[in-house]
Amino acid sequence: MRTLYHHPLHTLSRIARVMLAEKGLPFDPVIEKPWERRTDFLKLNPSGEVPVLVEEDGTIVAGGLAVVEYLEEAYPDVVLLPREIAHRAEVRRLVDWFTRKFEREVTENLVGEKLIKRLSGEGHPFAPAIRAGLANIHYHLDYIAFLSERRPWLAGPSFTLADIAAAAELSCLDYIDNVPWDRHGEAKDWYARIKSRPSFRALLADNITGSPPPRHYADLDF
Repeated sequence: MRTLYHHPLHTLSRIARVMLAEKGLPFDPVIEKPWERRTDFLKLNPSGEVPVLVEEDGTIVAGGLAVVEYLEEAYPDVVLLPREIAHRAEVRRLVDWFTRKFEREVTENLVGEKLIKRLSGEGHPFAPAIRAGLANIHYHLDYIAFLSERRPWLAGPSFTLADIAAAAELSCLDYIDNVPWDRHGEAKDWYARIKSRPSFRALLADNITGSPPPRHYADLDF
């Protein structure tokens, strides 16, 4: 069976997990703590970063975007990156928005400071970064609402990688109870649709030892 080395609160790892589930590809999920710099893992990916996909034939695909593109190209029966060129460009734009801009402005400041630093022993949370993340998340939730009010899904008429990328970021934040859902009803309604997809169930079952999620995290009705 193929193996995916991942960390539960790493967003590109979450994207890979959802993609594999959406495409109906069975895999063995192996939790990797990148900060440990394991020798055997570094042999798979010298950068020491997750995710890393190892296929049944031994093919190694290392790095988040490489895994995402590989899965879409190698297993095209379930399309998550549309064929129509303008729609495809919009999906790519939004994936970049969430995996870079959202990640930098929100996820790194909240999940990174509040939980990853503690898990990795990298020091104490940096309060100004946390304040910035808590302020920035409203802008991004408003943007999700803007998109979801005008389109069936974030990038257009179909469920795509754009929705997976946005949900991966939000699910990490929801794990630490840092999404102000009560102030962003439209974004909450969109996320509820994502939570109900079978491909998302494994993410909602995540439970990091010593840092359990809030009670609503796995609740499809919040």
